[in-house]
Order: sequence, then structure tokens, then C-alpha cells
Amino acid sequence: MIALPWPYLAFLTLGYCLALSYGQLGAQALIALFALILSGLAARQHRQQWLRYAGHALFVLLALALALHWLPGFHNGRAINPERLTPDAVPFSLYLNLDKPLIGFWLLLVCPWIAPRFSWRVSFGATLMALVLVAIAALGGAMLLGMITWAPKWPAHGWIWVLNNLLLVTLVEEALFRGYIQGSLSRWFKQLPYGQTLALVIAALLFGLAHMAAGWHWVLLSGIAGLGYGLAWRFGGLSAAIATHFGLNLLHFVFFTYPMLAP
Repeated sequence: MIALPWPYLAFLTLGYCLALSYGQLGAQALIALFALILSGLAARQHRQQWLRYAGHALFVLLALALALHWLPGFHNGRAINPERLTPDAVPFSLYLNLDKPLIGFWLLLVCPWIAPRFSWRVSFGATLMALVLVAIAALGGAMLLGMITWAPKWPAHGWIWVLNNLLLVTLVEEALFRGYIQGSLSRWFKQLPYGQTLALVIAALLFGLAHMAAGWHWVLLSGIAGLGYGLAWRFGGLSAAIATHFGLNLLHFVFFTYPMLAP
């Protein structure tokens, strides 16, 4: 039996406590919680294959609804009011979401295989390799497209952004896109030529499409970044993917226009 990835669960719990301190939960949130428990029980059983698939299908629908904040009962608290971090940037605000972290809890509890074990040296090396690649490709691409420019800064609420981005954004997104999607596809395609690469590319494409609401520029750049996160997960595990994702976001936040230049 695969051991539960307790360090990730601990970090996610810390992030959830942070979000709870800024928001509220309504009774209707119990509906989503009950549905997640039901899908988890179905996905964990091994007697009925169709029921296991149904559990995963229900989770995918719930994950989509949670990520898009469609389910009732979650009153996400706003930690940062709209403001321009630099005079030439579009206004930025930040909400600490209470719904999205439930995706991460489900994945880590039901599918602990999303966090394969690597030594810290291997994970560190994979992180360093992937972060250099995505920083050059994604941030360089954003500058070429005229979306950001050099703008070093450290806002007064920078630590709130750091905690939110690490514990409630990158951890959950990497558990979903790299651990769950890329990991599942890697299992399915293991007998195919270049199956691991195909799984990596599909997960990156889906990650890019998840940013469609922000426009095609962000779809392109997110897809490119997703390739780097996928390499980090493949060669260094979930911790490397999270560190690479967070590292790129931190570089963007501290040294460049955030989130992007105003029209």
C-alpha cells in the first residue's frame, strides 16, 4: 500500500486554515463535501471497476466546479483589495479560496500515488533544471509579447501572496495537473512509444486551456510553463513540480509587472 503523502497534506491544511481565517463556510458547502467523500469511496474500492471509474468521473466534475467557484456555501475572503502593484500594471486583488483546496485534499487522500518519492537531491536538481527553462521560456515570452516588463518590488502584503500562492494555488494545481492528470495518462500510455512524453504534453495543453479566460497569450504561456512543470514532476516528483511552479510565480511577482501591463 502506498503511504499517504503527509507533508503535502500538512501544507495544504496550513493553507486551508489561512483561507478559513479570511472567509466563511456556509451549510451548503456540506453538499460538495459529501459528494467528494462519495466519489472518494467509489474511487478507492476495487471490487467494481465501473464504480471506480464513476468515482473518478464524479471527482473530475466536482474539481471543475470547485476550481470555477460554482458550488454554493463557500464565501472566499478577499485578502488584498484591488490595487496597482506598479503604476503601469492592471489592478490586482487576491482572494483566499475555501473551495479549491478540497481538490488537493481529495487527490492526496484518494490517490497518494500522485506524489512519487524521490530523494531531495534528485528533486532539487529537477526543480533547478525546470525552473531555468520555464523562466527563460515563459517570462521571456511574456516580455516579447509586451505583457510584462522589468519591475522589481516587494509589496507590503507580499507574504500573504506567498502563502496563498504556495499553499492554495501551486500545490493544488500541481497535484491535479501533474500528479493526477499526467500521472494517470502516464499509467495508461506506458506501453506506447513516447507514452510518458505524450502524457506530459497533454497535461500541459490542458493546463494552458485552463487559463483561457485570461486570453490566448496566457493559454500559450501557461502551456509552455506546463511543459516545464511536467518535466519537474517526471524527474523530481510532486515537490519539484510545486517548487518550479511557485518559483516561476515568485519571479514574476517580485521582478516583473504583476499580473501584466495595463493596455
